[in-house]
Amino acid sequence: MMNDPLAVALSAVNNYDRGGKKMIVVNPSSKVIEKILNILNEQGFVGSFEKVSGEKGGFLKLNLLGKINKCGVIKPRFSVKVDDFKKFEKRYLPAKGIGLLIISTNQGLMTHYEAFEKNVGGRLIAYCY
Repeated sequence: MMNDPLAVALSAVNNYDRGGKKMIVVNPSSKVIEKILNILNEQGFVGSFEKVSGEKGGFLKLNLLGKINKCGVIKPRFSVKVDDFKKFEKRYLPAKGIGLLIISTNQGLMTHYEAFEKNVGGRLIAYCY
């Protein structure tokens, strides 16, 4: 039994991308994993993906682009206010303007750039650069 399927999925994406693979099967899939992969797709870190339904929730076939240096989950899930984004950028991202933090807000999952524009805080979920 997996304790954190999101951590397993992002770790596999990170490892396969570093290994030069072009496709990965993420198993099991969930709405949170799909939304995070959708955000990474919109930002240009990963390619398109398709959901294949099956037993035990199905799985995702994800195309990799080779543009990820590192990605992972943030544990514990820190609460963050709009004013604290810079502090966590310094902690998890290599430089200003490089990479993104994924935040869970009351308006859904979004990048820290979107959350700053909308002036909402939330909980840190993942990072990618």
